[in-house]
Amino acid sequence: MALTKEKKRKILEQLKERIEKQKIMIFVDFTGLKNKDFFALRKKLNEQGDEMKVAKKTLINLALKEKKLNVVDVKKLIGEIAVIFGMENEISSAKTVYEFSRENKNLKILGGIFEKNFIDPEKIEELAKLPSREELLSKLVGSISAPISNFVGVLRAIPQNLVFVLSQIQLKVQK
Repeated sequence: MALTKEKKRKILEQLKERIEKQKIMIFVDFTGLKNKDFFALRKKLNEQGDEMKVAKKTLINLALKEKKLNVVDVKKLIGEIAVIFGMENEISSAKTVYEFSRENKNLKILGGIFEKNFIDPEKIEELAKLPSREELLSKLVGSISAPISNFVGVLRAIPQNLVFVLSQIQLKVQK
C-alpha cells in the first residue's frame, strides 16, 4: 500500500524529531525476523528510553540530509531497515541491539551514526562491550576508597599485633 504525501510528511517529521534528540542511531536489517521477536526488541528498547522506527530508506535519507547528517546513503544498505534511536544512553542501546542480534541471527547490525559520524557494525560491537556507566562508577568508587580502607586496615593491625606480641611474651614468661 502506497503512503500518501501527508503520511510521508508525518513520518519525516517524526524522524527529524528523533534525530534531533538521539545520542546514537543504529541501522539494522530485520529481514526474516519474526514479529514476536521484533516486538520483543522494541519493548526492550522502550523500557530503557530508546526508540525503534521502521521507515522507507528514502524518508530516512531525507531526514538525515535535513539534519545535516548525510554521512551515509541509507539506500545502499541491504534489506529492510529499522533505525534505533538511542535517546538516553548510547552504550545501553548498542548493548541491547548487539545482544539481541547474537540471540536472533535474522537481525543484522548494518552500522550507525555516533557523534555525527558513520560507524560500522564492528564499532557498535565495541561500544556494546564497554562497561555501563554504573559499572564504571562503581569501579571508580572502589579505586577511590581502596587506599582509605587499606590505611584503616594497617591502623587496625598495629594494636592487634601489639596484643599478639604481649600474649606471646606472657606465654613464655609463664613457662
